[in-house]
Amino acid sequence: MGLPRIARVFGAVNVGSFRISAMIMGLSETGELIVLGSGNRASQGIKRGYVTDMAAATYAIRDAVERAEKNAGTSISSVWVGCSGAGLASRVAKVEIDIGGRRIEEDDIEHLLLAARDSIQPDGRMVLHAQPAHYTLDGAHGVANPRGLHAERLGVDIHVMLADGAPVRNLIEAVQNAHLDVEAVVAAPIAAGHACLTPEERELGTALVEIGGEVTNVALYAGGMLLGLTAIPFGSSDITDAVAGAFGIRRDQAQRLKSRYGSAIASPSDYKDMVPVNGPGDEKAAPTARGADDQNRVPRAELVSVITEQLSKLTDEIGRALKGMGFTGAKGGQVVVTGGGSELAGIAEFLQIALGRPVRVGKPPALRGLGEASATPSFVTLAGLCLYAADDPVDIRSIGPKHTATTRYSGVGLVNRVVRAMREYF
Repeated sequence: MGLPRIARVFGAVNVGSFRISAMIMGLSETGELIVLGSGNRASQGIKRGYVTDMAAATYAIRDAVERAEKNAGTSISSVWVGCSGAGLASRVAKVEIDIGGRRIEEDDIEHLLLAARDSIQPDGRMVLHAQPAHYTLDGAHGVANPRGLHAERLGVDIHVMLADGAPVRNLIEAVQNAHLDVEAVVAAPIAAGHACLTPEERELGTALVEIGGEVTNVALYAGGMLLGLTAIPFGSSDITDAVAGAFGIRRDQAQRLKSRYGSAIASPSDYKDMVPVNGPGDEKAAPTARGADDQNRVPRAELVSVITEQLSKLTDEIGRALKGMGFTGAKGGQVVVTGGGSELAGIAEFLQIALGRPVRVGKPPALRGLGEASATPSFVTLAGLCLYAADDPVDIRSIGPKHTATTRYSGVGLVNRVVRAMREYF
């Protein structure tokens, strides 16, 4: 069965410290989202979410996009870009205006959003998102659409995502140097939450822990929006480095050991199991691991011990972050762990014991065309970028005039302009 006619195409690039990945998604005329192609490659020029080598990062981005274009059989000129570093910070701004008990009209909502836009205080930082989460009527929350309702006061909660300007500009420049326009830079926790949290989880209260290569983002969702965010400069690559150091082996060997034989949960048989350090073709060139037998094998128990020691350090930081955001006691709920680091065997059980909360592993939603290799936690943020783009999110910074440049109006736009002018001046 062939693909339905594609009405719109979205491109996304997730720039991680371990992997740079790209995805091309199509929106069919029937409203179905279809993954047309994806591509990824080892990261270059990126350290803990920051661009550290412009030329290397640009090359890696262009390579990942070209692989996605080849698989999709189409090219893209613009992308939505994921950002996991740059000192991300989340705020919620609350704004109210008087309505006087009358029926709420479209102009009232626009007036409210304009007031909310003017209330944003970035304190010298860059605003990535400024989006209305939900409205309030006379202080009552949970109103999705206030049009046509009556109220004395109309309010809105605006979610604002801030970032350090220079790292974001470096990221944008790396993408632009790869001959791509940037639709928007999206905070990784926003994209990941879009992909692997249900609307109910975002409403009731859920902690999203995204374990990346060198950064772990801990995000708190409640009331349908992201309320808090803490970035921890520690990721799965740090665990790999600890394995490499403990056994005196190369990083690629340590990564293979961790991925294939590693676990977050110890078992009694670990002391009996000897796992090979060498992969196929490594026998001659690979160094002998510290404490290995004559076949260059190490006890699985030692490998698991190194991994769990590092995970304990990470979960201590995650616990402190959750406590700092008020995710404790009855106010705390479920934890969803995602990202490449969540693919380690037993990670959900380990976190559940350490945090004292129910934990599940978050994966991308089932999408047509999403291959088995991409339907994993490693690609949650990438898929979320496309889903976020397809939702066409409202940003209050686009409400009203941004500058004083002359604008032409025609058709419906001209009629609306005339009606608004008549309301304002007559």
